[in-house]
Amino acid sequence: MTLNLKNLLNPKVKISKMGEFQELQPIEGLEISAVSADLYGDGRDDLTLFYFREGANFAAAYTTSMVTSASINWNVRIKRHFVKALMVNTQNANTFTGTKGAQGLKEIAQALSKALTLKSSQTPKGVSEVVKITDLLFASTGVIGEDFPYLKIKNRIPELVKKLKVEQNKFVWFKAASAIMTTDTRPKVAYEECKMGNKIIKISGIAKGSGMIAPNLATMLSFIFTDANIPSVFLKAILKKVTATTFNSITIDSDTSTNDMVGIFATGKAKNSKIYNVLDPKLQDFEKALHKLCLNLAKQIVVDGEGAKKFVIINVIGARSQSMAKSVGFSIANSPLFKTAIGAGDPNWGRIIMACGKSGENITANKIQLKIGNYLVAEGGKVAKDYKEKEVREYMKWGSINIEINLNIGNASYTVYTCDFTHDYIDINANYRN
Repeated sequence: MTLNLKNLLNPKVKISKMGEFQELQPIEGLEISAVSADLYGDGRDDLTLFYFREGANFAAAYTTSMVTSASINWNVRIKRHFVKALMVNTQNANTFTGTKGAQGLKEIAQALSKALTLKSSQTPKGVSEVVKITDLLFASTGVIGEDFPYLKIKNRIPELVKKLKVEQNKFVWFKAASAIMTTDTRPKVAYEECKMGNKIIKISGIAKGSGMIAPNLATMLSFIFTDANIPSVFLKAILKKVTATTFNSITIDSDTSTNDMVGIFATGKAKNSKIYNVLDPKLQDFEKALHKLCLNLAKQIVVDGEGAKKFVIINVIGARSQSMAKSVGFSIANSPLFKTAIGAGDPNWGRIIMACGKSGENITANKIQLKIGNYLVAEGGKVAKDYKEKEVREYMKWGSINIEINLNIGNASYTVYTCDFTHDYIDINANYRN
């Protein structure tokens, strides 16, 4: 498989070396391909296919936006928990494209169904299993409201299917992760493994996201693959729990996309013992590993936020409830005034206090204790006695900034991950379609 460097040769992006990426392991039962349908007009890969010859158990979380893409609508409508393939296109969101967008997607599904059915017959057994259109899932990302280029995509399906690879080396994962990018500056990949009984379980995941990122699940596109044998109903329960403190704990610009999706696919090839209950102890290590992988991918999205130069961790403690802590954390993280101060390295801590107050939560101002890094900044309703702005200003030059807000009214906590706002964010989004 040839790596398409056009995905990474944008003069505005920072090119990441292969060596910087975590080594993903192959997932038995999965085949991957990526090609160019020339949706960008520059030959970069923009069409990706994940194929499960023997099928995979599936669970997903989708955007909570009331305006959704044709792809999301398709996935929700078919209500499948066992699937054969996922196709992803970039550049075009297929959102607000009317009946033409939906019909175009249906034609793509029919073409992909035929191509995969033909492929299934090309086995040593020579037995053809029909791949139905309802066995297929879709994801799209890109510009909203433009005509869906379904013919370009449809015409590339034979080549896309032909190039499916069983072998999933580093280059294959890198190519797939690159092919789903839009304004991302780097592919996002992660790998974890755990034990389930006496079996080693592999989990490999990729994601894309750089702008229009705000939680309400999902917050971008992320696809996770495992060889574990886990029923879809349990996958769904675990995914919902894990995303609450990973993908749903990040924000770049407070905007929730129309196309967001997090999906997990389990091929069952690890042949671990059957699981009959979501509380089965065998699932505990899997959940921990999945949480670690999802948090890794979520942080990669924040680090790669459009125009971002700094990674920010906001830890709210001492709240009455987790929902209160989350509300305060996002009130800060989504404040343009706070984010621009971070970008400038300005310890204007009053903007943090302001954001706590506008959260709508019933907090007590005099009880708030604020730390930036290890420096106590404010407490008791005023600036801290030993506060030294010069030291804090030096700290805020760092690439990673820690903010801690102790509300001192309870025992609950929540952590939010965000980034700064820079002039680059404006430049990227002002010229998004140019």
